[in-house]
Amino acid sequence: MKSLTWLWFLLVLAAIAGLSALGPAEKSLGANVRVVYLHGAWVWTSLAVFLAAGLAGLAGLVTRGEGLNLWSRALGRTGLSFWITYIPIAMWAMETNWNGLFLAEPRFRVAAIFAVTGLLLQIGVTLLERPSWASAANLGFILALYLVLQATRNVMHPPSPILEADSWRIQAHFAALLLLTMLAAALVARLWRRLERASAIPST
Repeated sequence: MKSLTWLWFLLVLAAIAGLSALGPAEKSLGANVRVVYLHGAWVWTSLAVFLAAGLAGLAGLVTRGEGLNLWSRALGRTGLSFWITYIPIAMWAMETNWNGLFLAEPRFRVAAIFAVTGLLLQIGVTLLERPSWASAANLGFILALYLVLQATRNVMHPPSPILEADSWRIQAHFAALLLLTMLAAALVARLWRRLERASAIPST
């Protein structure tokens, strides 16, 4: 069953790559906007999964449900996986659309800081081996991330280029790409959760 999940994940990744390559061009950025679509879908998925991890963690802390705490940990790891891999996609988008890397962009610096912080946090809660700590950490992490993002100004990064687009083709393409990326995240979370279950089984 685990190998089947991996197969579905690889198929979804292939679908994401194919859909990204066929994205509609835009009059200002041309075909380079396809990287922006992928970048947006990837980071939105990461934020959504972080939010799910925080909500599952909150529910787990309130109800003292071990299963919810374990799901929070699996979702937190999934969100971090997408957040870390979103950074090279963001750099790719910078290179293709800004003709270089503008690493002083405030949102990029926030992304890098929270990638390192999130990695250390996930390592820490894994070493503690207490799922309730993961729930509390994930809840605090997503609250901090959303507050910081709200307070972070844009320099070259546009506020929301997809939502502001006046082309239904662009918005429909992005919605389909986002749906596929969310599906990929769900499969990754399932793999993380199964890994938790497997590690809890004592060896004979």
